[in-house]
Amino acid sequence: MVTRTQSRTTSGSKSTRGSSTKRAGTADRASSANRGAGSNRGGSERSAFSWGDATGPLLAAGLAGAAIGIAANYGRKFITQAVSGISGDWDEVLATEHDLTLAVFDKMLATDPSQTWKRSMLLMQLTHMLDKHAHEEEMVVYPALREANQATEADELNAEHGYIKTFLYELGQMEADHPLWLEKIREFRALVAEHAKMEEEQVFPAFKSNLDETQNAKITALVNQDGFWQA
Repeated sequence: MVTRTQSRTTSGSKSTRGSSTKRAGTADRASSANRGAGSNRGGSERSAFSWGDATGPLLAAGLAGAAIGIAANYGRKFITQAVSGISGDWDEVLATEHDLTLAVFDKMLATDPSQTWKRSMLLMQLTHMLDKHAHEEEMVVYPALREANQATEADELNAEHGYIKTFLYELGQMEADHPLWLEKIREFRALVAEHAKMEEEQVFPAFKSNLDETQNAKITALVNQDGFWQA
């Protein structure tokens, strides 16, 4: 016969084992939950603070696109300068640019007031060509003229560049269908043509006749280099 004391002890033992089993199960579930939470936090941290697996291809594509853009820009510069650069010496390069510029003027004079878009595009092209050409002369040729005791001619030619820029400014402020647009272009062309004639027939030949082969080659290289960066 089982006594009450034995019954309580037995019952207590069962209760203790049951309670231990429950605590162990609760602890296991808590541990699993903590591991799951840690895993979730880890995933959240990776998504919030790391670039992710797709970053490498995106960066590579971006760098490749930038490289292509840079290469295309340098290619454009090379082609632009090559058009005049293949002409020969520095004075021939500048003379070719004179001819190309006057040809743009002629295209502008062949337009009518209804062709406002074409006029605007040609004016943009003309502005770029004249800016590039003026920079080559002002940064290379005119300083060399001053070193060769031709400061008077260099200063006169440089002053004319100021009037050329004034024409560009005035045309930029004028509507492309303005009744006086063609007249302004005609006056502008005459100024540029006279400026080019003075350089090609008077100033440059006199200057070049006093250069030796090395000096001439150096000025040619500097003009082409400056033209490349300005293209």
